Amino acid sequence: MTSSIIIEPSTLYIVATPIGNLGDITLRAIDTLKHVDLIAAEDTRHSGLLLQHLSIHAKLYPLHDHNEQQKAQQLVEKLKSGLSIALISDAGTPLINDPGYHLVKTCREQNIKVVPIPGACAAIAALCVSGLPTDKFCYEGFLPAKSKARIDYLTQLQQETRTLVFYESTHRIIDSLHDMVAVFGKDKSIVLAKELTKSWETIVQLSISELIMWLIEDENRQKGEFVLILEGYKKSSDEALDPTAIKLLNRLQQELPLKKAAAIVADVYGLKKNQLYQLGLDNKSEQN
Repeated sequence: MTSSIIIEPSTLYIVATPIGNLGDITLRAIDTLKHVDLIAAEDTRHSGLLLQHLSIHAKLYPLHDHNEQQKAQQLVEKLKSGLSIALISDAGTPLINDPGYHLVKTCREQNIKVVPIPGACAAIAALCVSGLPTDKFCYEGFLPAKSKARIDYLTQLQQETRTLVFYESTHRIIDSLHDMVAVFGKDKSIVLAKELTKSWETIVQLSISELIMWLIEDENRQKGEFVLILEGYKKSSDEALDPTAIKLLNRLQQELPLKKAAAIVADVYGLKKNQLYQLGLDNKSEQN
């Protein structure tokens, strides 16, 4: 199968590149990188190796965390002059914990066309094999470097019901997991995905405390790039309802049919309608 792409002038292309296995680059990505006028890269030396592998000879422009805000407008001026530009990061999808936000924002503000060329993303690759719920999830990126700030951040997520996705580095993986134990408890289920798409790819699902022990058993397991997938908060069936929700249900029940009252309270507080309906029936029984 062959792929072709018509490169448009004055257009910024956001191009995903492999996160490990070079075979994961798409045909559209290759065509785009071959035919744009300029490639903005997070690390020109690193990206140069990928382009060399693909036999792509293109002019590279450095765009990274330290110069993006200053260089964004310069790239926009090049786009306005008619050039086509591709943005790539060191690996994966640009802007997902990588530079590019200021450039894309500036382009959108100045009516420059931005086109996605989708492909590999470590967070999504890990999530889809985790075995944890994927219908709703939160991508949180890297946690704060200091333990206190990290615990404060995690505490805000303590009752988040959606699956949580984090990135973590070799040097902080153990410390971050210890802080997760402090906030979520040692028995919370977690999936670690390490070095995705590479020959030494590893994916394990354990409790947080078990994962800490697994990593400590072999220092080599602590090396690499990590994605952590944490199961969301699960409310126990016997956990008390918000008192204000119960108060509203009791008040509405005096004016409306129970089914309608339960539906309104469920919608306002994000609760289960059946649970509220049963509570209303119980309240009626106690009053009779």
